[in-house]
Amino acid sequence: MKDIIFKTDDFVFSYRVGGVLIHNGKILLQKVPNDDGFAFPGGHVTFGETTDVTLVREFKEELSADIKIERLLMVGENFCPWGNSGLDCQQINMFYLVSLCDETQIPLEGTFKALDEMGNIRFNLDMCWIPLAELPNIKLYPFEAKQHIITLPEGIAYFVHK
Repeated sequence: MKDIIFKTDDFVFSYRVGGVLIHNGKILLQKVPNDDGFAFPGGHVTFGETTDVTLVREFKEELSADIKIERLLMVGENFCPWGNSGLDCQQINMFYLVSLCDETQIPLEGTFKALDEMGNIRFNLDMCWIPLAELPNIKLYPFEAKQHIITLPEGIAYFVHK
């Protein structure tokens, strides 16, 4: 399987999908240790795979959790640095509202560990249940997604982060 990430000497293009999982007034977010920012669980779309299938696969691989896709919530265009590489990244993001098929598969409180892989490098993730009331006070990537999580629009929200 080949993720849709295109790298040149000057830039990176990335196609990513994320899941918005809300349970008991809290949202599940992932965090790389030693980074103060949070992101949505998910991953890069694999060539030939639809975004909903990608998201189901990513939750299963990283969290051992089965999810149900409720609906497409947000589409974002994100222009940001690509990690510590010094390269600029243009990223297309699709975010789905999801629910758990089996609430016994992951902890529903606090913080727990997950494992991710990118470019044959495996790294730990902290999976954190953050109260929705605290969302305005945390660093969330991409930044513009915050307002849409707080309001949960009925339609599909679109944003650009530059």
